[in-house]
Amino acid sequence: MELIHAVHGFLRSLLFLLLCSGCRGRESDFNYVTCGSLVKLLNTRHNVRLHSHDVKYGSGSGQQSVTGVENADDANSYWRIRGKPNSPCQRGVAIKCGQAIRITHMKTGRNLHTHHFSSPLSNNQEVSAFGENGEGDDLDVWTVQCDGNHWERDETVRFKHVGTDVFLSVTGEQYGHPIRGQREVHGMSSPNQHNWWRAMEGVFIQPSQDPLRHDEL
Repeated sequence: MELIHAVHGFLRSLLFLLLCSGCRGRESDFNYVTCGSLVKLLNTRHNVRLHSHDVKYGSGSGQQSVTGVENADDANSYWRIRGKPNSPCQRGVAIKCGQAIRITHMKTGRNLHTHHFSSPLSNNQEVSAFGENGEGDDLDVWTVQCDGNHWERDETVRFKHVGTDVFLSVTGEQYGHPIRGQREVHGMSSPNQHNWWRAMEGVFIQPSQDPLRHDEL
């Protein structure tokens, strides 16, 4: 019996070593947000996640609305990180600070977008979700502003719109019916405390591999 227990213990230890033989490398890879990752983005000033759904603005562009929600479990808050039009980024490669990207809503396939319409509550610049099946136009492109060489998972970053130079922001205004309690997301002309974001729950992808780490999916 003691021999059987010893063998079982040895096998468990061997299995652990085999499973963890690449743990250090994987941990290093997961320090960054990578191309193709599916993430939720938290506005750290107002504690809401970037969100969209198939509800159109009643004014302005009439495009699909983009809001901020407090509920961390809402499946409509997942966004995929992609390359800019006609210049795809390589799947699993860390996103560089200053890199131009698209941020595509998982459920509807529309891209985070802004243009010269006034937002409905604060009269800042309207932010919408635009396009079909992940394809829209040049106003879907944002640059990631961060301090180092790459977008680290645990740091706060800003997203600056390439076409109009505004920053993706939340200042706390709340909608009524039919999206009561959700916060307005808009573009602001200057960097400030309202436009800091952090990658939260999601699937973070390594090069040429299936998703290896998932916090919620």
